Amino acid sequence: MIKIVIVDDNVFLQKAIAEKLSFFADLTCKFTANDGFDLLEKLEKNHNINLILMDIEMPKMNGIDATNAIKNKYPHIKIIMLTAFDNDEHIFMSIKAGADGYLLKEVNPQALHDGIVETLNGGATMTPSIALKTLKLLRNPILLEHKQNVELIELTSREIEVLDQLSKGLKYTKIAENLIISVGTIRKHVENIYKKLQVHNKLEAIQKAKENKIL
Repeated sequence: MIKIVIVDDNVFLQKAIAEKLSFFADLTCKFTANDGFDLLEKLEKNHNINLILMDIEMPKMNGIDATNAIKNKYPHIKIIMLTAFDNDEHIFMSIKAGADGYLLKEVNPQALHDGIVETLNGGATMTPSIALKTLKLLRNPILLEHKQNVELIELTSREIEVLDQLSKGLKYTKIAENLIISVGTIRKHVENIYKKLQVHNKLEAIQKAKENKIL
């Protein structure tokens, strides 16, 4: 019996994936998790798992960071990224983190089953469109680097000011006072910063900004 964990912040999608697995007698879902932190806590209690189906964009800890942590601590567990988007950067970062496969959530039950079995047998399952993108990334890594650099300059000077003050531990009210704008405007700037940096909280935003030389 292949023991599987489903990680997704959307409970409806957790159930949809579990339903796909239920068609096959050799697959069983041992438990689900809502984000990377939740997954790591549950693995502390039970890491007798064969494979994880991992979403990428989740709050608290995303799937890429969770994959990196799990591969360091539980290298025997295989991980297939199961995501709605074939984003170039996500593919690249997932592979770097140690993902064993990359499938889109629209995958049909049989293809999902076959991908799980292939991965456990040492293969690297990928949705065809993902495999094509991966080949292109391997052939043209400079294109990805250029894309990441383009993303660096998307923050406005005001957004950088807000992020800089957030990094100093200041509250929205104090930042609004310092920049002479409303707290509502600060919240809107923060929302835009999270969206552009593809993060879910202040700590992730600050870390990514520092990694990309924005701060």
